[in-house]
This record gives sequence, C-alpha cells and structure tokens, in this order.
Amino acid sequence: MLIDSYDRVVDYIRVSVTERCNFRCQYCMPEKPFSWVPKENLLSFEDLFEFLKIAIDEGVKKIRITGGEPLLREDLDKFIKMIYDYKSDIDLAMTTNGYLLKDAAQKLKDAGLSRINISVDSLKPEIAQKIAGKDVLKNVLEGVEEALKVGLHVKINMVPMKGMNADEIVDILEYCKERNMTIRFIEYMENSHASADIKGMKSAELLAHIKEHYEFSDEGFDGHSPSHYFKMPDGYKFGLIEPYEDDFCKKCNRIRLTAEGYLIPCLYFDEAMSIKDFIQRGDIKNAALVLKEVVRTKPEKNRWSESSDEVSTRAFYETGG
Repeated sequence: MLIDSYDRVVDYIRVSVTERCNFRCQYCMPEKPFSWVPKENLLSFEDLFEFLKIAIDEGVKKIRITGGEPLLREDLDKFIKMIYDYKSDIDLAMTTNGYLLKDAAQKLKDAGLSRINISVDSLKPEIAQKIAGKDVLKNVLEGVEEALKVGLHVKINMVPMKGMNADEIVDILEYCKERNMTIRFIEYMENSHASADIKGMKSAELLAHIKEHYEFSDEGFDGHSPSHYFKMPDGYKFGLIEPYEDDFCKKCNRIRLTAEGYLIPCLYFDEAMSIKDFIQRGDIKNAALVLKEVVRTKPEKNRWSESSDEVSTRAFYETGG
C-alpha cells in the first residue's frame, strides 16, 4: 500500500501516453505549434506497463489514460488490454477530446476500458471551433453517442468562459441530463500556456446561473474526487471542480506519470522524478523506490489560490489536467 506523509492512501495514477493533441484549445495551448516529442523520448507501452505493474502491486486500484489526446497514440487499445489482462478488476478510465472516439470506442471497451470522460465545451459548431481551433463538434458528438452505444460509462467536462460559452451552461447540462451522463463544470485555471483573453466563470456565478433554471441541493464531495456535486429533485447530479480551492486535497489519492517517464506528485507543483532510466534498464527495485519517494513527498495541498499572484506554468497537455 502506498501512503503519503499525510496518511493518505495513494491508489490512483493518471498516465499521459502522449503530449500531442489535435486541438488547440484556448484554455490549454492555443499557440503551441503542431509538433511532438520524438518517439524515442517516450516510454514505450511495454515500459509504461512494466511501471504500472509495480504500481498495481503496490496497491494502485485505478488508472486513467490521458494525454495530450490519448487516441493519437497508435495501438492504445492494446496497451489498455495489457493492463486489464494483468488485473481485470482494475478501474480503467480515459479522458479524451472525443474527436477520434467514434471509430475507437468499441475497441477500447473490448480491451477493458470501463469509463471515459469527454470534453464538450460547446454545442454550437462555430463556438466549438473557436475554442478548439478547428471544426470539431460533429466528430465529438458522434464520439459521445458511440461511447454510450458500446456501453462505456460517460462523463462530460465543460470549462465555462465568459463571452464564449458561458451562455450554454444550461444547454449542455440538459444535453447530459437527457443522456444520463454526469456533467462536471471545471473552473478555468490560469496558466502560462493559455490565451490571455480568457475570462473564466467562478463557481458562485455558475451556481447562481443554474439556480435560475433548476432547484438543487449540495451533496458535497464524492469520495476522493475533486468534484463537488449538487443534486436536483429528480435525482440527477452535476459536478463542479474548483482548482483554486483545496478542500479536495484532504482526500487526494492520485499521482501522475508523463509519457516521458516523469512521476508527478501533484498537478499544481512542477516537481517531478523520472522512472525512465530505471524502467528501461529493467531495474524494478529502483523504479519502485522512486514511486515510493514521490508518494512520500506528495504535498499536503495545492499551492494555487485566487489570492495568489502566481500563474501555473504546468503544461496540462503533458499531464492530462
């Protein structure tokens, strides 16, 4: 079992399989050129799997595949199957922008994936194009429908931004409600890679807007998730993720691994340790020691707050957000 210095059990790892993305979202990396890390710099799926076996043996129960856009990495379903075949009761999930999902959903489900989070920031083609930097909506919505069709459990993520998509909050909530998909509204987190023109919507504003249309009650946090949930009279729940708060840090159970082999204890910190050399040399003992050290040094809570002048330099496309 992996336990940090604040007595939190760490049993969840998010694995970024690529930093490449086919979108250039305003809140992530709108100006980044369409380039990528050379393949030889990345851990192979076999290397990633060797490390994940260590993590699973040490008590990891949940693995989420992220990017960049994970579906840009060829044979992703085979990697997922490696993990599933090693431990079939592992909670296997993925986060995607959905653009390539229609053709991949069945293969992912057959490989052992059980849950998927998809970004839907607008239901208007022109707004979706403005946010993502290309015409994406048709593909994304087809990907959502296919994921539901093949039996994947689907959650939707939306980042509300003033003057861009904030007027669609209720529309997207209804879209998800009709399909029995949970929607999580994610407060925009300022970072040095995003567009300087973005104005995010704070949780109090968002909840006040929803309150104009629906009644709901506060359900609090759900287990270890950073999502603060609210429940409507008919039982439907929607979530809110507030990255500038640290309430969810008390139960944080996750670490992150990048495609280049850096193990990160907290999304909001730039510190990391590499397992790459050890794994590629087959040095399982020292790779396990790095894992335990990263867990041991996991910070008590994030360092960002609304009162802070600091802006995150974390490249979310490398860590999956």
